[in-house]
Amino acid sequence: MSEAFDRLRELVAQLRAPGGCPWDREQTNQSLVPKLLEEAYEVASAATAKDDGNLREELGDVLLLVVMHAQIAAERGAFEIDEMTNEITEKLIRRHPHVFAGRAAHDAPEVIKLWEKVKRREKFDQNAHYLSGVASALPALMRAQKIQEKAAQVNFDWLEIADVVAKVDEELAETKAATQARDADHVAEEIGDLLFAVVNLARKHKLDAETLLQSATDKFVRRFAGVEDEVRAQGKQLGDVGLEELDAIWNAQKPGGRS
Repeated sequence: MSEAFDRLRELVAQLRAPGGCPWDREQTNQSLVPKLLEEAYEVASAATAKDDGNLREELGDVLLLVVMHAQIAAERGAFEIDEMTNEITEKLIRRHPHVFAGRAAHDAPEVIKLWEKVKRREKFDQNAHYLSGVASALPALMRAQKIQEKAAQVNFDWLEIADVVAKVDEELAETKAATQARDADHVAEEIGDLLFAVVNLARKHKLDAETLLQSATDKFVRRFAGVEDEVRAQGKQLGDVGLEELDAIWNAQKPGGRS
């Protein structure tokens, strides 16, 4: 371990010790979960923005939480941080036989298949279902794409994008039919199926559905801010302007008439 990492470990242990920080001492592995997820998303935001200064800071925040999680686990006798780091090191070696054991993998798709093959062998349980290893706590779009990717690795996948587009069309038609029937439960089910099909379409285009939705939401926020600025420039406030006028301003915000 580097001197800097050892210093961080010692500092976290001191914060958790009697006489340390009251907030740090109150934390548990469970209480830190929301903060860890928040910091992970902030890392993703910094990486997407290509902001290296912020990326460095946010990765540091994640590392702090990892060390704190490990410290808490050590205090309750679950495991030591060295066990954790040794385990991930050995796992990396096992799952890269093309690097450390002379196996062949010439491109990224081959590496992924090899990784999954080794992973299945490690976690083999004849009573466990194949997709049960995908964490249910993942964000919904991310989990859907991961499930689809794993299914594709065992050949359960459409070969042509046209088939995926047809499935999206099918689910959209079923959503429309459920809406016309005013069946709330059926509408909810069909919208879920439609979202799942759209995630599949993103995956077949080698795109990340979570990132696409974030980008689309960011675009909406930017354009809505433009609408708000225009409303203010007219001496008005949001909420005092009707849909028709807002829609006209919105359409004026769109570059080249694109949605």
